[in-house]
Amino acid sequence: MKPSLSTEIKYLKGVGPKRAEALNSVGIHTFADLLDYFPRKYIDRANMMKIEDIKVGDQVTIIGQVEDFNLKSNRKGFGGRFELMLTDDTGRLQLVWFQGAQWVKNAFEVGETIAVYGKVDQFGYFKQIAHPEVDRLDSEESDNFIHTGALIPLYPSTEFLRRMSLESRGFRKLIYPILDMTSEFQETLSPEIILAHQLLPLSAALRQIHQPITQQNRLKAEERIKFEELFYLQLMMAIRKKSIQSPKGIPFTERVTKTKTLLAKLPFELTAAQKKVIREIYNDMLLPRPMNRLVQGDVGSGKTIVAVIAILLAVENGYQTAFMAPTEILAEQHYFVLQELLWELGVRIALIKGGQKKSERESILEDIRTHQVDIVIGTHAIFQERVEFEKLGFVVIDEQHRFGVMQRAEIRQKAVAKGFHPDVLVMTATPIPRTLAMAIYGDLDISIIGEMPVGRKPIKTAVRNEGAREKIYAFLREQVTAGRQIYIVYPLIEESEKIDLKAAKEAFEELQTKIYPDLRIGLLHGKMKSAEKQDIMAKLKKHELDILVSTTVIEVGINIPNASVMLIEHAERFGLSQLHQLRGRVGRGSDQSYCILMVGKKFLMEHTEIRLNVMEETTDGFQIAEEDLKLRGPGEFLGTKQSGLPELKLANIIWDKDLMALARTSAFDLIEKDPQLRAPQNSMIKEKFERLFREKIFLGDVS
Repeated sequence: MKPSLSTEIKYLKGVGPKRAEALNSVGIHTFADLLDYFPRKYIDRANMMKIEDIKVGDQVTIIGQVEDFNLKSNRKGFGGRFELMLTDDTGRLQLVWFQGAQWVKNAFEVGETIAVYGKVDQFGYFKQIAHPEVDRLDSEESDNFIHTGALIPLYPSTEFLRRMSLESRGFRKLIYPILDMTSEFQETLSPEIILAHQLLPLSAALRQIHQPITQQNRLKAEERIKFEELFYLQLMMAIRKKSIQSPKGIPFTERVTKTKTLLAKLPFELTAAQKKVIREIYNDMLLPRPMNRLVQGDVGSGKTIVAVIAILLAVENGYQTAFMAPTEILAEQHYFVLQELLWELGVRIALIKGGQKKSERESILEDIRTHQVDIVIGTHAIFQERVEFEKLGFVVIDEQHRFGVMQRAEIRQKAVAKGFHPDVLVMTATPIPRTLAMAIYGDLDISIIGEMPVGRKPIKTAVRNEGAREKIYAFLREQVTAGRQIYIVYPLIEESEKIDLKAAKEAFEELQTKIYPDLRIGLLHGKMKSAEKQDIMAKLKKHELDILVSTTVIEVGINIPNASVMLIEHAERFGLSQLHQLRGRVGRGSDQSYCILMVGKKFLMEHTEIRLNVMEETTDGFQIAEEDLKLRGPGEFLGTKQSGLPELKLANIIWDKDLMALARTSAFDLIEKDPQLRAPQNSMIKEKFERLFREKIFLGDVS
């Protein structure tokens, strides 16, 4: 029987059961999946160099033959370095590996043709590349490449794939014979969209992505595939936004008696940015459709008071509010702040948390059910089936990136079950670059508080290593003597054998017994019981502690204006955005505040120069977030994988922001014209969308 795109990959010539298992491990199960496995880069004849032409310091690509190689063991008889001599018709180039030498020695054969990439150094008589990137080529590939100038694709691989000889060369051998099958792929974009953006047809794009003749062909193929990935991502956002807006929402009336009373007693003036965002929220709440708005604001920009003013509008209209926080510490912090602000206004607030007595919890649940409570604050506990609201009209979700999109929908269902479609306000103190915001929050309207309260002094930040520890400890004592309080943050709770880090518990003991035996020191970490955490935070707030040793549980929500210094141990282990979040726990009073980033010696050059200097140079969270996103990518940047987001194989939401904007406009325009994709010309789009997001969202929800 003639194979088709749906044929299992084990039946492709040259695969078999063992190789099929390796291919399955990276999501390749059929012929179609193999053609959908894209190159990571290409060898380009235009950028090739001969060995005699390379210079020290150049980043080069060289094709040559393996002349010889040997493993040189160190004095103890193992490890050492692996040296390989590469030749072309103009000279010789030494390749060297210091790490993994024992494994590398089995990877080459004398006489084989390889392509190598890396930075050129000089070692003795030879030019040298240390730890080059290597790709093996067939001799016929090399000849064809050198004589015709064609591009050779290089494919991503894994150790499992490499053991099955499925490096780039192996993939090319499997893919090239079935390239004619690209014509069997069903088109997944409408003729109108293809024409409007001058995109290649899918079949042509797939052929050109695997076997491009020129760079222009490759770029056009990549543009088509990237656009499609971003288009379907934005289509999901457009449909989700339409489905949220479709039901009739709550048209709140602008009642501000309690708000005016609150504003009159605040010891500060709202910034112009806060006032602007409040008006944007009010405008949404007054409309007869559900609000779905994200408020971004840097640490200390005053998001909480903005949320409180929005909550008061809901309360004065007779509706309840659910206020969700990612940690119990932050939930408790919000509870105490809101109690202090609103108790004189007669607003009733309840806190749901772990460790509450059964009788206390039952009483709170009954008060929520009978509307004896206006605001319910808690963590994921609010999701519990037994938490039943009488009239939920407003939802606030703090630190949105800690929750998935499905959880956002889940809390909304608490109100929908009673016939209400609540307004939803989500907040984050993690500044999110516009490109990433379009990708993960494309269904939300976005407001930005881009201004800090008057009187805040920029936090002075410094990167230091172990050699400065004594001076740092002396500086901390000076600050305590002056009446200030200190945070010392560690990445782990207990000592790990695999990662040589000082743990918070061990550091606490050393600080208390050896460094500062005369000072009051507390310890806070995530494994403590709720009552213990609350007790520590109460002592810190009352200035019964001079120093708090903590893990990253203090990353969000802690507000101690008297805290003026934060020392972050092993700062190289944190992302820039998390460091910025931690730093935001100080600088909340009128005194000059400081953040000291302590790094290990072996990390000093690499991490200080590339990453941590950004922390010294700026306190602008959006600038820091841009750098963090470039360095770590969106998945690691967010910390929590967002539910329902498709995998992007080629598109990059950082570098392809212009293409993202085009795809967004196209997707949102399409859903505005054809919400359920019923038009015949959109049938292929509907089919692929339902295949991608079968369990995520339903077109039937859109009208």
